Amino acid sequence: MNIAVVGTGYVGLVSGTCFAEMGSKVTCVDVNADKIEKLKRGEMPIYEPELEELVKRNVAYGRLNFTTDLTEVLDDVEVVFSAVGTPPDEDGSADLQYVLAVARQFGQAIKKYTILVTKSTVPVGTAKKVKAVIQEELQKRGVDIPFDVASNPEFLKEGAAIKDFMSPDRVVVGTESKQAEEVLAKLYQPFLIQNFRVIFMDIPSAEMTKYAANAMLATRISFMNEIANLCERVGANVDSVRRGIGTDTRIGAKFLYAGCGYGGSCFPKDVKALVHTGSDYGYQMKLVEAVEAVNEKQKTVVYDKLLNIVGSVKGKTIAVLGLSFKPETDDMREAPSLVVIENLLKDGSKVRVFDPIAMTECKRRLGDKVTYCTDMYDAAVDAEALLLMTEWRQFRMPSWGVLKKVMKGNAVIDGRNIYNRSELESLGFVYSRIGER
Repeated sequence: MNIAVVGTGYVGLVSGTCFAEMGSKVTCVDVNADKIEKLKRGEMPIYEPELEELVKRNVAYGRLNFTTDLTEVLDDVEVVFSAVGTPPDEDGSADLQYVLAVARQFGQAIKKYTILVTKSTVPVGTAKKVKAVIQEELQKRGVDIPFDVASNPEFLKEGAAIKDFMSPDRVVVGTESKQAEEVLAKLYQPFLIQNFRVIFMDIPSAEMTKYAANAMLATRISFMNEIANLCERVGANVDSVRRGIGTDTRIGAKFLYAGCGYGGSCFPKDVKALVHTGSDYGYQMKLVEAVEAVNEKQKTVVYDKLLNIVGSVKGKTIAVLGLSFKPETDDMREAPSLVVIENLLKDGSKVRVFDPIAMTECKRRLGDKVTYCTDMYDAAVDAEALLLMTEWRQFRMPSWGVLKKVMKGNAVIDGRNIYNRSELESLGFVYSRIGER
């Protein structure tokens, strides 16, 4: 099947590459000519395990192509996926200008029946706006060309996106016609050959499913962080509590880990957008509002713990390990590390940082405000304290003896609860973690 994917960001590039890997002929489209030229040379705009290898292989086989012009491929494709950005406006609503721009170009250029599928995360009701824009453009042309719109939200986890796409838990598709349903079922069948898990529904329900899923996961995280903060005050251990409730089959163990808050491109943006959608329809999303408020407060917990141990940080060197919002990605959008670093700099600290992948992204965001180090031991040189913000594998079993020698102080603040208190305290460190007194 021939398809086009508009937008070569995280969702678009992963989706287009995986479709090509399963045999479709895919053209990825982006208005950024520099990005397209780099992709043609095999240079990745994002970090995602296995992605570079898959892109290069499918380009070599001729199944994956890149262009800046959607109109040059519309005559040959059956489906166009819109995977452009929907950044939040100041009021928290999703900015749909890029989504509607794709719809406008689609309406201006199609010559035969084609399906426009929105893969971007968009508020309920967006498909109606997309359809109206396409019809408006067809009327301007004085033509009556059949088309369908559909919603196909993505559920990819950064750091495991290829696996998630190639072997999904489920594929959610919202359609208005049997024809569109049949085409999209055919497109996804190779991914689900052993257990056909495409869930078809109406378009508003598909649009809502994405927001509901992310809000539920964000709720679990914020709930456990609330429990963790209370555990510290009553003398309980949040890890024990997590095991105690996670074995309940009605609850399950996933997304119950306490930490220093969630970040990334999805949860913060989608939680805000869901609150705004509720407001648009006259309904206050009180629980979702609380989820957001708890998370924003949680991002300061590591810094508060640091102050409790070392007092003023003015003039002191502090090491920050982990910059991305989670392991296996260079994404720093809404990362808790940024909140901590901002507080450290504001209060006069000298900040030394290291991340296995996100150093370039950090330099883009922070410039020369911090010192960029070659590894975790370099970051710890002369540090009064070491703050763990992202649980990369290489941080899990450090040489504590080396760290003790190079550090000036002895404080370790574990924002992801991966270290053993007894071990660190036996070595002379002052150790603090989330959800334990």
